[in-house]
Amino acid sequence: MSRIPLNGLKLRAIHNMMKKEALFYEKNGETVICRLCPHACRLREGQTGLCSARRASGGVLFAENYGRISSAALDPIEKKPLKRFFPGSNILSVGSYGCNMRCAFCQNFSISQMKPLTGYPTDSRPDALPPEKLLEAALSMPGNLGVAFTYNEPLIGIEYILEAAPLLRKHGLKVVLVTNGMILEEPLAMALPLVDAMNIDLKAFSEKFYRRHGGSFETVKRTIETSAQSCHVEVTTLIVPDENDGEEEMAALAGWLALVSARSLTRCIPLHVTRFFPRFKMRDKTPTPLKTIFSLVNIAKGRLAYVYAGNVN
Repeated sequence: MSRIPLNGLKLRAIHNMMKKEALFYEKNGETVICRLCPHACRLREGQTGLCSARRASGGVLFAENYGRISSAALDPIEKKPLKRFFPGSNILSVGSYGCNMRCAFCQNFSISQMKPLTGYPTDSRPDALPPEKLLEAALSMPGNLGVAFTYNEPLIGIEYILEAAPLLRKHGLKVVLVTNGMILEEPLAMALPLVDAMNIDLKAFSEKFYRRHGGSFETVKRTIETSAQSCHVEVTTLIVPDENDGEEEMAALAGWLALVSARSLTRCIPLHVTRFFPRFKMRDKTPTPLKTIFSLVNIAKGRLAYVYAGNVN
């Protein structure tokens, strides 16, 4: 991911950053239990959660990736992808590191599966950008719509979002999340009032598929349903050959989204049916055939008003 200057900072480390205590955890004897996502990681001293971003130290859970920006770019909003939210706009996209799923097909694994450097002071690990500096960067870019928290799983760094989003919105900037939807109800409820739009991955319409890749199908469905009542939501399904490319599965997925849409503020949730390319632990697979993508798009269009083919150009 190419880096861009952020108001002259060029993403260099900013020193004297305070350690950030995490939200949403509880103490239980010698362990702390993270209550941010369904994994509920039980961590002893020095251990890091499955997401690689939250660490136990001294009986406290710390959000180690707080403000740690690994990548930034000024992107077209359509790349998030959001087709029906201020189309034609550009948005400052920023990402940290870590993810609370382990998808073997991850298209962005060099960021989402990044491990923080060890053996160095905290403030020399992925570059630190306080919320105030993020605001300065976003405001410095003419025509910028706002900030999209993306590239890795943004909600594992919810503390940063909860502090940055009010500043951004106070200055008329939009807040966008590109997320896998793996978050519990309480933290989601705290974040949603600060969010203008979301693209949520619905990786398959199968609990078995989600278990295989470290996720919770029911949690993600609940996130989509809840979020669609609060902000603009679009959904992305990456089509992996022989994994989630069945016509019956797409029909079920689109049918469910149609039901959710009928109860949502947007009335119709757009669906992005996206082409897989060999990455991460699935480098031996071939890209999704274009005819598969277009066939599944046509099936989804039988239930949904807005269906888009992604990664086809």
